[in-house]
Amino acid sequence: LAKYPEIKTLMGPDPHLKWIVSGMVFTQLLACYLVKDLSWKWIFFWAYAFGGCINHSLTLAIHDISHNVAFGNKQARWNRWFAVFANLPIGVPYSASFKKYHIDHHRYLGGDSLDVDIPTDFEGWFFCTPLRKVLWLFLQPLFYSLRPLYVNPKAITRMEILNALVQFSIDLIIYYLWGLKPVIYLIAGTILCLGFHPISGHFIAEHYMFLKGYETYSYYGPLNWLTFNVGYHMEHHDFPSIPGCRLPMVKKIAAEYYDNLPHHQSWIRVLWDFVFDDTLGPYSRVKRLCKLAKES
Repeated sequence: LAKYPEIKTLMGPDPHLKWIVSGMVFTQLLACYLVKDLSWKWIFFWAYAFGGCINHSLTLAIHDISHNVAFGNKQARWNRWFAVFANLPIGVPYSASFKKYHIDHHRYLGGDSLDVDIPTDFEGWFFCTPLRKVLWLFLQPLFYSLRPLYVNPKAITRMEILNALVQFSIDLIIYYLWGLKPVIYLIAGTILCLGFHPISGHFIAEHYMFLKGYETYSYYGPLNWLTFNVGYHMEHHDFPSIPGCRLPMVKKIAAEYYDNLPHHQSWIRVLWDFVFDDTLGPYSRVKRLCKLAKES
């Protein structure tokens, strides 16, 4: 920032985010109507090939919104409720709990018992062969949802309760209007595309040590177009208040700080290497002891 103060001008809300997310939500509601009479095999096909891609993208929109980039820091409540809206096609309540834990991921990156992104000892010990690592990738949504309850349980917040009430109410309305298949389409898409799916390569690419001494990596491939530039992960951790749409500008302005860092060009290659490289696995993370910061 001292060398490139113009980076500060990139901070602040993304005026297009609310419209892009709204379009994705309504696309999924339209898809619910369109799939209601399909056979089950086509329900799961479209859930994996189409709906789940949108749902995974929405989880990354929620990631951006958790940093208040939809309406700005002065409109925190608007951001929280818009995240609940973005959550609707995902099928299960997610946004409020994600916000609660994601702050710790930034504040205590790799922190033992604080950063719930770190796999447990059991995960590292058991999922150590190619077949088991594939299974672990399939089960990633399960581990991501249950791991916080084991590693760092926190009291349920009012926002989490409201998130659940809104989400399950919409699920019931969809079920009442169009039956069970659209609800399964939404939830199956979320589970499938947060598991063994090309977009899910970002889970591994971001913080797994492909090279010793480097714990955070960026990805500069085309799937950033579908994921709100979550691949620009070094840039995001340096400047979490900059929305994803402007992170490429950070790299462009301060190129000498990023161009020589190891990075990824393919999330599919990331998944392949993770499964078949014996030196990689759930243990391939930096874990450190962190002191709890005093809440202001």
